[in-house]
Amino acid sequence: MLNYVWLALLMLGIGTAIYTDIRDKYENKYRNDIPLSVTIEFYQKFDTDVDKIYDGKIKISSKDFSDHFSQNIPNDIALISKLTFVKKDNTLNAYFKIDKSAPKVLSEVASISGKDDDLTVKIKLKEVMDSSSVRAEMVLEEVSFLKLKQVTNSVLSYAGTAVEIALGLIGIMALWLGVMKVAESAGLISILAKMLKPITKKLFPDVPSDHPAVGSMIMNISANMLGLSNAATPFGLKAMEELDKLNTNKGTATNAMCTFLAINTAGITFIPASAIAIRAAAGSSDPAIIIGTSLFGATCATIAGITAVKIFEKFPIKKGQTSQWFKDNKSILGFLAAIVVLILLLTTTGLGKILGSAFSFISPELFKEIIQVVSIIAIPLMIVSFIGYGAIKKVRVYEQFIEGAKEGFNIAVRIIPYLVAMLGAIGIFRAGGAMEGWLIPALRYITDPIGMPAEVLPMALMRPLSGSGSLGIMAETMSVYGPDSLIGIMVSTFFGSTETTFYVLAVYFGSVNVKNTRHALPAGLIADVAGILAAVFIVKQLFG
Repeated sequence: MLNYVWLALLMLGIGTAIYTDIRDKYENKYRNDIPLSVTIEFYQKFDTDVDKIYDGKIKISSKDFSDHFSQNIPNDIALISKLTFVKKDNTLNAYFKIDKSAPKVLSEVASISGKDDDLTVKIKLKEVMDSSSVRAEMVLEEVSFLKLKQVTNSVLSYAGTAVEIALGLIGIMALWLGVMKVAESAGLISILAKMLKPITKKLFPDVPSDHPAVGSMIMNISANMLGLSNAATPFGLKAMEELDKLNTNKGTATNAMCTFLAINTAGITFIPASAIAIRAAAGSSDPAIIIGTSLFGATCATIAGITAVKIFEKFPIKKGQTSQWFKDNKSILGFLAAIVVLILLLTTTGLGKILGSAFSFISPELFKEIIQVVSIIAIPLMIVSFIGYGAIKKVRVYEQFIEGAKEGFNIAVRIIPYLVAMLGAIGIFRAGGAMEGWLIPALRYITDPIGMPAEVLPMALMRPLSGSGSLGIMAETMSVYGPDSLIGIMVSTFFGSTETTFYVLAVYFGSVNVKNTRHALPAGLIADVAGILAAVFIVKQLFG
């Protein structure tokens, strides 16, 4: 399925870009070769008899700009510019920077040069008003195939980002795989696995309880819950490597791999630190208010992901065995039905608000402080505990650490092609405009009836695709609607309730060269949808 999704991202992105460029060219959206009336104020005396470079200001009235581009702007525009006068042509070549306050159309025109913050224009003098000001007509750079150029720039940028991510993992991978090797040699991982055997046996029945993969998965899930992403990824990659040793069909994901990644893509974390930090930077009066809502959303996502993956692994149903299949899986189906009924009851009867008020005695600030303290001491404590336990057990800790660290480089390099492929497709999809042009309008027919605000749809769609992209959308949304508004709380809860599914699948499956991901992607997307819907529900119940 990942193959078809990857292809769809490419085709939708490029197809939308071509359609948009043809439409913009036909409508002449960027007013190519059509002059715009401006006034120029020079900071020194202007001399029409000499070629000279001036500093000055290009002023455009809001009426002229709105009429020219058919885009209403409230205020006049003033652009601080470097202007070069050419006596022979009676023209000025102007260069200026585009800041965040400039109209969007100017930023779009600036992007055709491969940059986002500068623009060069041609100005024809019409009338000298006095010694330091003139009336003129300005023609912007010609714009054609803007979206396709943005697609090109984006895919090249994302390809570079993919390599940077992989190379940045080398040091972290070497550290944690070295520590894990010491703990494994000392028998500590086996002890942890035995302690959690009742849970892991239910989740991963095909994996022996004393297998090294179990310990790595436990460490990965624990690190994710504490928000220790730097430690979680190496543990997760090590877990995939160990699970692949049990794989009899190389290149195809096992049930255990799919279950493990379903838990990962649910993204359950006690403290969504990035979302809280952005809320604080946006001026929220209570940045940590999303801890409870995010935990609720992520818990629902985890339950949905695990349930989905356990159902999917039972397919296909053999001919003539449908009734037997339902009998064999009645416990899972009954659990799923109970979840659906509970959600309907909470949604339709008002029990959600009663449930929320029952737990109002829990202070988000206290919970945040406790988890933050644990998160701060967790990494040093793990290193000291693992290495110290190895020393007590007379393990040659230095040699074992070096042996484990050697694996880090190979794994980090191995995931580069998978990261380039997935991040490149996401870059094309984003830059092409398919999300704004097609997906959001189509999905509104589903989200409007359930009361999901249209303003939060971009965040819901971007979160499974890109961590940095979703952070940007979240920050932008909160700057418009406010961090403590219903929409502001909802988008930040989305961030804490879900994970970057496509990135996780690309990295983890790439580390073991798995190309047939089976039901891992559908289960991950179901977890994302459940997390988003749960976030909408809980935020509307508590703050709506």
